[in-house]
Amino acid sequence: MDFRLDDEQRQLIDAARVFARERIEPFYRQRDREGRLDRETLREMGRLGFFGIELPQSLGGLGQSSLTAGLVVETLCGADLNLGYISITASLLGQMMHGFGQPEAMAPWLQGMIRGELIPAISLTEPGGGSDAASLTLKARRDGDDYVIDGEKTSTSMAMQADFAIVFARTGTTESRARGISAFLIPLDSPGLTRTEFDDHGTRSVGRGSLFFDRVRVPSRYRLGQEGQGFGQVMAGFDYSRALLGILCLAVARLSLDQAWKYTTERETFGKTLSNYQGVTFPLAEAETHLTGARLLCLQTLWLKDQGLPHTSEAAMCKWWGPKLAYDIVNTCLLTHGHGGYSKDLPFEQRLRDLLGLQIGDGTAQIMKMIISREKTR
Repeated sequence: MDFRLDDEQRQLIDAARVFARERIEPFYRQRDREGRLDRETLREMGRLGFFGIELPQSLGGLGQSSLTAGLVVETLCGADLNLGYISITASLLGQMMHGFGQPEAMAPWLQGMIRGELIPAISLTEPGGGSDAASLTLKARRDGDDYVIDGEKTSTSMAMQADFAIVFARTGTTESRARGISAFLIPLDSPGLTRTEFDDHGTRSVGRGSLFFDRVRVPSRYRLGQEGQGFGQVMAGFDYSRALLGILCLAVARLSLDQAWKYTTERETFGKTLSNYQGVTFPLAEAETHLTGARLLCLQTLWLKDQGLPHTSEAAMCKWWGPKLAYDIVNTCLLTHGHGGYSKDLPFEQRLRDLLGLQIGDGTAQIMKMIISREKTR
């Protein structure tokens, strides 16, 4: 494996680092309080090429590798993983739209998303399904050149802010499970579509909610791929997004650890700095070790994708280990700061709230371990 970067990649990562310092980190708490994303910031990210990094230049992307996209997400969004979630969603849906959608129908939505002008969402989960994603009941019935969609989706990130969503609906029978599911691009201002918002513990600037479909008409040209093939498309895409989510969470842990180490050299107690006490530094040293190993796993997974090699098991490892490890590390950093770390004056409590949701969304640890077990015993 070769993780060396060329000049173009280094310039892109350097630009991401500057943007994170000047435009993302200072407004982390403000976005949480407001419970909304700043669309001007998203447009700036689009102008700098931070969305769809791995998509072809003909679509407005940069034509870079998956590994490069992961390194940009890591550099850009450690200071606010909420913005990283938008970037990862754009990568996941961008590949689906480019690979399976009709080019003329997808182009304005795809290009608007890459420019940061349109916020995307993915809507898979239903109230009675949860982790059993193949048990969908939302129905899409063919009616001439349209599909008519009825039912409910829940736990959809960006539900109230997104401009469009890739929605998974049942076009076959319930008994056919995954083989009867199709994917559709649906504008979220479509007649008959309503939305509600949840009051969540964390990731408040992204938000979650439910989508309700009452005879919503969708042109057949907005279907992605062949009818009944949608489930396989999204499952394959998750191998990529899970690696990106892993490295995103670890970026939050990296920033927290850097701040904790610095604090140990400044805070004095009993006439010495905290860095002199093994009871303080050893937990941080352990965190450094685990963080280094988990990050290398994420980079390996992205490298495997770029080589066209199997990476399903590794991606599942990234998804369950990355968010949990990052949460545990940030908790250690909070405790290192004592009472000050527990205050909202420092970012640790907000980081914990944001990280917790990623131990649930996009596949729980239990589901990820089932995937790993299945891959190793087939």
